[in-house]
Amino acid sequence: MSQIGKFALVTGASRGIGRAIALRLAANGAVVAVHYGHDDEAAAKTVAEIGAAGGQAFAIRSELSTPAGIDALFAELTKSLPDGRLDILVNNAGGGGGNGSIEQLTPAAVDSLFAVNVAAPLFISQRAIPLLRDGGRIVNISSCAPRVAAPSQVAYAMSKGAIDVLTKTLAVQLGPRGITVNAVAAGATETEGMAGFLDGNPQVRASISAMTALGRVGQPADIADVVAFLASEDARWITGNVVDVSGGTAISPAIGAQ
Repeated sequence: MSQIGKFALVTGASRGIGRAIALRLAANGAVVAVHYGHDDEAAAKTVAEIGAAGGQAFAIRSELSTPAGIDALFAELTKSLPDGRLDILVNNAGGGGGNGSIEQLTPAAVDSLFAVNVAAPLFISQRAIPLLRDGGRIVNISSCAPRVAAPSQVAYAMSKGAIDVLTKTLAVQLGPRGITVNAVAAGATETEGMAGFLDGNPQVRASISAMTALGRVGQPADIADVVAFLASEDARWITGNVVDVSGGTAISPAIGAQ
């Protein structure tokens, strides 16, 4: 699954799943643009780790919840593209804010959630399409949330359902150029954002693990390895798919019923 000579943009790549994706693509030979929103130290650490392993990466800071932030991202990105072309786009940046039952949701919280989880991937893809080489790759990070009905996750699940629709639509639009577009539906994954739920709380960890067929919480590398495959030539005949990478979360009524 070599990505030698490829140029990749990974959004939200300073921490968690995005960081693991950046590390894996760089290990495969890609030059990686590590986008991040605010954590300078984490972004620098990701770039340094890639460099220490013999890879190539650089960081781009921008806030994706505004059009100006997306403009800033691409202004900086295009300065660094070797010939103005991009090979791989990974729309990873997103948030879980705005969660709660429908009675608890507020317009401001939902607007903020959708700005990052829906509008940003849409308009980043819009800006990236003219830069993508024929035969390029787009991988969107979705969730298994749209597959199940969880009242406390209604807004988040809706936002990820929109990503699934975007994925299929772009796959049809970009297919004639040989560009594949797929999504990875992640389950609960052990990232910095999940630390508060998992660390020091064995009951929560056990409950989440019991919801999966494989009996554990996901790791960022579990997601990154599948993204790297979808971004490779090996996945040339896969497009328009939402690939479940959740360890078999909630696929049986018996799972989680103990």
